[in-house]
Amino acid sequence: QVQLVESGGGLVQPGESLRLSCAASGFTFSRYDMSWYRQAPGKQRELVAIIRSASGYTNYADFVKGRFAISRDNAKNTVYLQMNSLKPEDTAVYYCNALWLTPSRTKYDYWGQGTQVTVSS
Repeated sequence: QVQLVESGGGLVQPGESLRLSCAASGFTFSRYDMSWYRQAPGKQRELVAIIRSASGYTNYADFVKGRFAISRDNAKNTVYLQMNSLKPEDTAVYYCNALWLTPSRTKYDYWGQGTQVTVSS
C-alpha cells in the first residue's frame, strides 16, 4: 500500500523556520521525482520545489528561492523541505508528491494528505 505521510507543519511567526518531512512507503522511493506543493485557501495548488530521482537536481518556485531547500534521503525513503524566513503568504497546506514516468510512459503519481503551515504574528 502506497503511503506518503507529511509531518512538521505548525504555527510559526514571520521570519521563523520549519522543516517538513514526508515519509514514503509502498513503492521504490529512489525511482521517483519528489516534490512539495502547497495550496492556500481559495487558491490553486502550486509547485514549491522538486528534487529529481537520479540526479538529485532541484528546482524551486520563484517565491521560495533562497528561503526553502528540498532534500531527500533515499535510505530513509524520506523527502524534506527546510523552510526559512517564513512569511505570512507561505501559509498553506503543504503536500508531498511522488512521480515516476516509466520508459513506456506509464505515470505513477502519489500524494500525501498534507500538513498545515501557518505563519502569523
